[in-house]
Amino acid sequence: MAETTLDKLNSVPFRIANPELIPAQRYHDPRFFELEREKVWPHVWQMACRLEQIPNVGDYTEYTILEKSVIIVRTKSGVKAFHNACRHRGVRLATGPGNCARQGFICPFHGWRWNIDGANTFVFGKQIFTEELLVKTEIDLKPCRIEFWAGCAFINFDDDAPSLRECLGPVADRLDARHADQLRMDWWYGTVLPTNWKLAMEAFQEGYHTMKTHPQLQKLSALGNSYGTDADGLTPHRSLSARQTVNMHVDFLARLSAGMGGMVHETEVAVLEKLRDMDVPDDPMGATMAFYARAYEDVTKDALARGAPMFDISKVSQEHEFHAVEFMFPHFFLLPMIGAMSSYRIRPLTPETCLFEIWSLVLRPEGEAFDTPLQPTMLPYDSTEFPEIPQQDYSNLPLQQLGLHAGGFEYMRLSKDNEGMISNYQRLIDGYIAGLDPVRLAKASQIVNAGFEGPIADIGF
Repeated sequence: MAETTLDKLNSVPFRIANPELIPAQRYHDPRFFELEREKVWPHVWQMACRLEQIPNVGDYTEYTILEKSVIIVRTKSGVKAFHNACRHRGVRLATGPGNCARQGFICPFHGWRWNIDGANTFVFGKQIFTEELLVKTEIDLKPCRIEFWAGCAFINFDDDAPSLRECLGPVADRLDARHADQLRMDWWYGTVLPTNWKLAMEAFQEGYHTMKTHPQLQKLSALGNSYGTDADGLTPHRSLSARQTVNMHVDFLARLSAGMGGMVHETEVAVLEKLRDMDVPDDPMGATMAFYARAYEDVTKDALARGAPMFDISKVSQEHEFHAVEFMFPHFFLLPMIGAMSSYRIRPLTPETCLFEIWSLVLRPEGEAFDTPLQPTMLPYDSTEFPEIPQQDYSNLPLQQLGLHAGGFEYMRLSKDNEGMISNYQRLIDGYIAGLDPVRLAKASQIVNAGFEGPIADIGF
C-alpha cells in the first residue's frame, strides 16, 4: 500500500499535530536537530552572501552551514559557487573573504591549484598518479547551485529542487517593488546566541512581545496597539492632539532608527524631523494619514535629489501589501519601514546555539564612497554595542532556551491570529523531514514566506 502524506508526516518525531501547539523538544532534541541537518538544510535555498561583499573579479567569500562550506566567487562571467574542498584530499581551500584574481585557489596541503572559474590548473607531481584519477572533470572544483535575488547570492545543495523564485513566491514581488536588489550595507553585526536557531527567528515573527520587551516603542505608539491595555498600565494615546500625534510619530520613527538602524535610516529621520510643524487635520487619525503621505513624498524626493535609487514610496505602499517584517524560509528576513531596511540571517550551530547576523541596509547613491564591510563585526550576545532593540531581544532568548527544559513545559502555545508565522514555517520543516514532494514543498514555502504577525495558514499539508 502506498504511503500517504499523513503517514509520512506521522513519522516525524515531535510532529506538529495541532498548529497552535509547538512541541518544546523541537528546540533542543539532538535527534530532531540531526533530522534538520539531513532533511532540511541540504534541500533549501539559503542566503549565502550579499553581492556587494564580492564587487570585483576574483573577490570571494565563504558560506558555511553546519559541516558544509561553499566558496562564492566573482568571475569575469559572473558570480559562481563551488564546494569548498580540494579535489585531492579534501582540505578546505578558502576561509573568510579574499581575492584570488592573480593566484586562483591553492591548496595549502599539497599545492594543487584552481582558477577562479574552478578549473584545475596545477597538480604537483602529477606523474605519480594513475592517469584516470586526474581526468579534468573529476579534479575541477565541484560547482554548487546558485541563484540571485535582492542583491544576494542564494545557494542550494539540491540540484533537483525547484528554482529560488518558485520557492520565494509573492514576497519577492513585494520586495522587488522596494528596490531590495539595490540596497547596500551600512553595518553588519553577528553573534553566537545560546539559543536554538528556530527560537531565535520566532522573536521576529510576531509583535506581541513589543509591549514588554520594547517598552520604549510601545510608549511612542501614537495609535496604541491591537492588544489593548497591558498589565503595566500603558494605554493607547487617545487623548493626543493632532500636533502631538505628528510629533509622536516622528519620535517613534527616530527611536526605531536609533534602536534598529536600517528600519528607519538616519537620512530618513533628517527628513521626518522637518515635518513636526506641517499642517495636518485636527483629528489624530487624519493627522496620521497626512503625516505619512507627506513623509513618503518627502523621503522619496530627498533620496532622488541625493542620487539614491529610491522607489516611489507612496505608490509602492498603495500597490503592494506592506509588512514591517518579511520572512523568507528557512532563515532570512528583510524588515522594510520607509525606504531602508534591516535584515537578519540565522544559522544553526548546535541544537542549542546559533549564529545570528544583522544588517542595516540603505539605498545609497551610486558611486558614493563607503567602506563596505566584508565580514560581520562579531560581538558577545549580551554586548552593549548592539543597537537597543537587538539588545532587548537577545536578553530574552537565552532565558527562553533554558525555560524550555523546565519540568512540565511541553508546548509553545500560539495565538492563531498573531503568531501564525511560527506555526506555518515549523510545519514546513515537518514537510521536509517527512520527504514530501519538492514541488509541494515549494508551494508551501510561498505561503510560509509571509509578513509579520500573520495568522496560521493552510500550507497544503
